[in-house]
Amino acid sequence: MKKSILSLAAAAAISGAFTIPVQAEDVNVKDGDTLWGISQTYKVSIEDIKDWNHLSSDTIYSGETLHISQEKHYKVKSGDTLWEIAGKYHVSVNDLKSWNGLNSDTIHPKQELVIKPATYKDEAASVKPEQPSAPTKQAQPAVPAEQAKPSAPTKQVQPAVPAEQTKPAAPAEQAKPAAPAEKAEKEKTVSNSESTNQSGIEKEITVRATAYTADCQGCSGTTATGIDLKANPDAKVISVDPSVIPLGSKVYVEGYGYATAADTGSAIKGNKVDIFIPNEQDAINWGVKNVKLQILN
Repeated sequence: MKKSILSLAAAAAISGAFTIPVQAEDVNVKDGDTLWGISQTYKVSIEDIKDWNHLSSDTIYSGETLHISQEKHYKVKSGDTLWEIAGKYHVSVNDLKSWNGLNSDTIHPKQELVIKPATYKDEAASVKPEQPSAPTKQAQPAVPAEQAKPSAPTKQVQPAVPAEQTKPAAPAEQAKPAAPAEKAEKEKTVSNSESTNQSGIEKEITVRATAYTADCQGCSGTTATGIDLKANPDAKVISVDPSVIPLGSKVYVEGYGYATAADTGSAIKGNKVDIFIPNEQDAINWGVKNVKLQILN
């Protein structure tokens, strides 16, 4: 699709699908916390956190309290599918159908779907540093040799001991964190390791991201895969180099959210992407950013 790339070095928050928070939780910001890490823990977007807390930038401070909404009502838009909505909120299609009493995969524009908060809490429990139960469950060698093999991720943070560790020792002694330094290291890496593995992420790369619209002069408004962006202004689409990110891939772009790799461009080569933003001024405000991009399974 022919389009123009709009670049200015100014950051702006780009709104996602319309949702109405029903339940919420207050999170106290600690040293080392980032909006990216908190968004991964609670399975929400950075833009939502900024919108709920009236933040104009990605900067947060230790001691600050952030308001995190959980249970949501999602308003269906034209072109939405249960599969895409399930991927956005990291739940299953069967869960969506069960929560909303659906007998088929058919949904309609303006229909409201309930997204239950319990799913977020279950998945987030294993990556929140405040939860002491997460390391004890995975680190406890309750039976001999078979569970002592280095299969669980938490084996890397246990204190190194001789072969006696393979015997059914006292659970309380095996489950304690090794030392403050190891606990701190675990808190830094848990969001990027355990959360990534549970989220079904195939690959994570850093890309240079610009933005484009469908209404520029000479633009057709139709992507390389046939999506009419003028008819579907709320579509979450990025333009990619297919040799790096295959067309049709589902991705998560830092600062933009879940999207589909559905377009190409002559200037998009290598680790470069171009995100679709329907409003021209918002696209200009996006500018040029180096962001993390996750290719989902």
